[in-house]
Amino acid sequence: MADRSAIFPADEFRGRIARIQDQMHTRGVDGLLLTTAADIFYTTGFLTRFWDSPARPWYVVVPASGDPVAVIPSIGGELMAETWIGDIRSWDAPDPRDDGISLLAETVAGLVPGNGRIGVPMGPETHLRAPLSDYETLRARLSPMAFVDATACIQRVREIKSEAEILKIREACRIAGRAFDRVTDFASCGRGFDAVMRDFQMALIGEGADWVSYVAGGIGPDGYGSVISPPGPVPLRRGDVFMLDAGAVRDGYYCDFDRNYAVGSVSSVIGRAHAGLWQATEDMLTLLRPGMLAREVHALFGEAMRKAGVVPSGWRLGHGLGIALTEWPSFSAVDETPLRAGMVLTLEPGCVTEADRILLHEEVIVLRAEGAELLSPRTPVTLPQVAA
Repeated sequence: MADRSAIFPADEFRGRIARIQDQMHTRGVDGLLLTTAADIFYTTGFLTRFWDSPARPWYVVVPASGDPVAVIPSIGGELMAETWIGDIRSWDAPDPRDDGISLLAETVAGLVPGNGRIGVPMGPETHLRAPLSDYETLRARLSPMAFVDATACIQRVREIKSEAEILKIREACRIAGRAFDRVTDFASCGRGFDAVMRDFQMALIGEGADWVSYVAGGIGPDGYGSVISPPGPVPLRRGDVFMLDAGAVRDGYYCDFDRNYAVGSVSSVIGRAHAGLWQATEDMLTLLRPGMLAREVHALFGEAMRKAGVVPSGWRLGHGLGIALTEWPSFSAVDETPLRAGMVLTLEPGCVTEADRILLHEEVIVLRAEGAELLSPRTPVTLPQVAA
């Protein structure tokens, strides 16, 4: 049994596998097939940017007992060998004739009983990172094994972060906090928003991010209309407010929070909106407790915003965070997920400022037994301003 490991000590991963296998036992799953970057990183520690290339599929099989087996392209063999995984099986990929499916079928057949149930994450916030035709071939070759939805087997375990994971997310948040503090050094009236965004990404890297997986924002007078659009060359104008949203990665773990800045003086509309969102977030930091349902938090957040004098935007008001930029649950009106101690979550209220404008506010927390603990540096009470 390998004791070497990447990112964390090997026992961190062994504990995760034990908890996943407990879930598998509870749900009658005899083997779990994982194909995505997040799930494979979570179970093995295999961390690479090579996932950006869609040319090769990657597989990890978790048996009902014992260690996982990696079935991967040979190009990843050396890196996977740096993890705690001892059984690594590979093929020369890409191979359009048989891109690992025969090897995968042989592996699964050796780990799962002939009449067993193979779990694959199939629910919300999952996807199959493999050709669908190969998946159908695998099912045919392994018949009469049944392929069943095993979303809960991985999600219920991933949603509770260990202290080691929380430290990684806290560090990612510290990195982003330092980068946000530098925005007033390079943002000024007349500068293009796209140039500001590029400088912000460089600040994130300069402060210690391994990479910046996501960065977006919005800009306009008295708010912005979109928070996911790529930035254009529109110049910052006096009276504008702009938002930067950072999804920076450190050791495979994300931060995700935003900050708003006024160009010159803060308008009365934005001043009231910022104060209302700040206070509503402060209220939720006090109210949050394990046992609440995600939809109950959404309702409480809406009440807190209205009490603070702002109109909720109608979007979800936060989400899970970890080895993906957004994870479950969602603070929406319909999410029944119960909150548990150890969840890392964002609080992300948004309010309407004008007919087609909004303002967003976001923090990162870990939920403890006694309530919320901030991981992101708290947004200033007074909206930061850049030179006009």
